[in-house]
Amino acid sequence: MSDLIEGYIGETVDRKKSRMPAKLDYIQSATGLILGLFMWGHMFFVSTILISKDFMYTITKFFEADFIFDGGEPLLVSGIAFIIFSIFIVHAAMGMRKLPANFKQYQVMKAHANHMDHEDTKLWFTQAFTGFSMFFLGSIHVFIIMTHADAIGPYASADRVWSEFMWPLYILLLLAVEFHGTIGLYRLCIKWGWFDGKDPQATRIKLKKIKKILTVFFLVLGFVTLAAYMKIGYEHAEEGKVGERYHPTAQVQELKINNGRVA
Repeated sequence: MSDLIEGYIGETVDRKKSRMPAKLDYIQSATGLILGLFMWGHMFFVSTILISKDFMYTITKFFEADFIFDGGEPLLVSGIAFIIFSIFIVHAAMGMRKLPANFKQYQVMKAHANHMDHEDTKLWFTQAFTGFSMFFLGSIHVFIIMTHADAIGPYASADRVWSEFMWPLYILLLLAVEFHGTIGLYRLCIKWGWFDGKDPQATRIKLKKIKKILTVFFLVLGFVTLAAYMKIGYEHAEEGKVGERYHPTAQVQELKINNGRVA
């Protein structure tokens, strides 16, 4: 009965305001922080291809725990992807609470935003749009990783990007993730006052500059990385080797030695 009363009037039976909205806000913030930091780490991981194919292969095998399991265990990556996907679903569910339920509510919110001409309010609309896009784009990507964790590597990933024609999706996903993530982390800092200091207004201005710098940095890094995978995938397809997996330089040299082909 107490839940029913609280559902109608927003107060508990002892006339106290419900703490549930605050708890849900906390969950949304916590999951958003985890996902934002994870995506930055993920971006640095995939960009290792810019250093070398060997380095990207080494990092991939590290996440597969090849220092424990001989050759690595892709199921570990599937497990990580499942955890991230679960957090992603919870975060999306929390975020949906604040989206307009119909076009009329959207019109009201848009009218207020235009009237106030408030930059942070406009950022919320950008975050809402990119979050909606990510619900579909991100779900596809994470599902592929969960079910094909063994197909991660310099050639396997490049083949997926180019030969499996995933690059258009990754372009849209990259834009959505980087705008949503940097705006979200900025708004978290403002909402919870993490770096307010003695002058919150000055801190807000600094955080906006940092947000813009991070957005540009990760967008540039993301597009350069995607271009690298497209180039590798294209060359792999031209050689008719789509589907072949990458072998580290040391393994290739060892194979040549064993076959007596070293000059």
